Amino acid sequence: MRTVSVLLLLLGLTTQAFAQDAITPAPAIELPAETGAPIALASLKGKVVLVDVWASWCVPCKAAFPAYDELYRTYRERGFEVLAVNVDEKRADAERFLRDRRHVLKVVFDPRGEAPLKFKVRAMPTTFLLDKRGNIRFVHEGFTGKDVALYQRRIEALLAEAP
Repeated sequence: MRTVSVLLLLLGLTTQAFAQDAITPAPAIELPAETGAPIALASLKGKVVLVDVWASWCVPCKAAFPAYDELYRTYRERGFEVLAVNVDEKRADAERFLRDRRHVLKVVFDPRGEAPLKFKVRAMPTTFLLDKRGNIRFVHEGFTGKDVALYQRRIEALLAEAP
């Protein structure tokens, strides 16, 4: 996994965004949250969901995490959710990262890297926006501060759609 992690980090140094051409249902994942209780992605249907695949060692992830938390704080009352999928092999590394970052978004832990395989992640971080029906509608690889405005536009559009 470490070799894959390094490759994903190197690929994540640039950003690339693309809308899904076809309606693609998000894969089923269920992972333990910070509280220990599992969260199933399917339980968030009916909301617009940002799924962020990240790791504590990933430099762009460090910038993305507070931005995604702010997006959650801004849009949660309108039916928006963030599920931050941590792929650190050692949970202690993720917990150390989280200890220094106040957040309200949901964090789940995937040390075996099952979610990145199911979502076909190619770079770190990779972020997926899901519509209210649980379909992947937008994918973004990497992160810079300029990406926030793009996310805001996409989130607004998805929130405006009928369920």
